[in-house]
Amino acid sequence: MSTAFFSSSRFFNPFMLWADVAFKTQEMLLYSSFVIQLRTERMARAGLAPSEADLAEMQLMGHEKLAAATESGAAIANQLHSTQFALVHRAVRQWLGGAVAMASLATSTTPAQISTHGRALVGAATRSAATLSQLSSAGARIAQRGLKPIHAKASANAQRLAGPQA
Repeated sequence: MSTAFFSSSRFFNPFMLWADVAFKTQEMLLYSSFVIQLRTERMARAGLAPSEADLAEMQLMGHEKLAAATESGAAIANQLHSTQFALVHRAVRQWLGGAVAMASLATSTTPAQISTHGRALVGAATRSAATLSQLSSAGARIAQRGLKPIHAKASANAQRLAGPQA
């Protein structure tokens, strides 16, 4: 097989999508740790007598987490509904088509049948590989959509809590 086959965008794209998910996850974790540190220090300084601003910040923490989790869940459900189920259906159909092509090749009795059924099996395998690549891309997009609201909230909080010195 040529290198163009493996470097084509449909086979390379899932890697780039998953790399983006990994980068955004790392960035979100860094923002989150910064926010957790600042909020923990604020709670420790407030002690048993938190100010109105401290109480508002603590209440905001809970609301933000719930809102981000809800938005993330909705984004994941929407992306699953729009892409994943159709791709899984296609993958199962192609798997069954490949099984039929393999059985046809195994039961071939003439060189012409072997040639015809062998080409059908190669075609089925190629279509399955393309679909699996698309399935991986769809999985990465689901992860991206689910991570987006959480990442956005963590980065906004890091900027807001860092104040003017950032």
